[in-house]
Amino acid sequence: MAKKASLNRTLTLSNSERKTYKKQLLNKIDRPVDIKSIINKVINQDFWEVVDYLPDSFVDLLFVDPPYNLTKNFNTSSFKEMSIHSYMDWMESWLKKLVRLLKPTASVYICGDWRSSSAIHLLCEKYFKVRNRITFEREKGRGAKNNWKNNSEDIWFCTASNDYYFDAEAVKLKRRVIAPYRVDGEPKGWSVENDGKYRLTYPSNIWTDITIPFWSMPENTPHPTQKPEKLLAKVILASSREGDIVFDPFAGVGTTAVVAKKLKRNFVIIEIDEEYCLYAVKRLQLAEIDSSIQGYYDGVFWERNSLRDQGRN
Repeated sequence: MAKKASLNRTLTLSNSERKTYKKQLLNKIDRPVDIKSIINKVINQDFWEVVDYLPDSFVDLLFVDPPYNLTKNFNTSSFKEMSIHSYMDWMESWLKKLVRLLKPTASVYICGDWRSSSAIHLLCEKYFKVRNRITFEREKGRGAKNNWKNNSEDIWFCTASNDYYFDAEAVKLKRRVIAPYRVDGEPKGWSVENDGKYRLTYPSNIWTDITIPFWSMPENTPHPTQKPEKLLAKVILASSREGDIVFDPFAGVGTTAVVAKKLKRNFVIIEIDEEYCLYAVKRLQLAEIDSSIQGYYDGVFWERNSLRDQGRN
């Protein structure tokens, strides 16, 4: 294996770690289970083998990051682009299975891009109460000569009913003040700190403060479409309480579980690829040592690259 560059902090797995972590996976669910047997566990199985055996009404917060409607390889599996109608049929085949698992007060977040967002919206209207569409800036990626650069992704925010939890105070964003306004010489809605002027703002449905994991970030893994911990922290803090259960049926390398653990929530995740599950276990162990989340500090989210503490931009 080639030696990594000195600043490359991408996680890797040794063979000894693989053997150790493999013993911690759940991979033989073939009958109905209760919540005690799956809570805070990484389930390494095909979603279709597991979903019908999961208990009713155990989920407080559902986060779903399915394959988008484009051709993509995911280690040992792949997804192939299809017509929007076929994609919608595929999505409904598993989405309708998840409804049974939700508490009446549950919140639901489903990720997509411009190719899949219309299908997600229509299906969410069918099964849930649609609350909003979040669009976050995905600054990674190359330009396009014959089209606009694809620089955003969507997250559809829904609830199972009109009775749901949302904490806007927990997800305020700290921004640098560009035009500091004063009344009678005193700051209006902002404060002076050691390295500048800042304002706390309520969260909107446009997120420009998200950094997609890359090689110098300690949360980075070989997964091709890994979601940032900061993104999950916003979702989890806004739509769950400490002790709630967060469920992710397409978990990848376990970002949902890792952030849930760091924020004192419980989790249940499913992922078909064993290698990704092993990364999830490693990240969960690392979370016991370091519960920090890049870009989230002192109870607020900081605008991208505005927090000067090393490793927290």
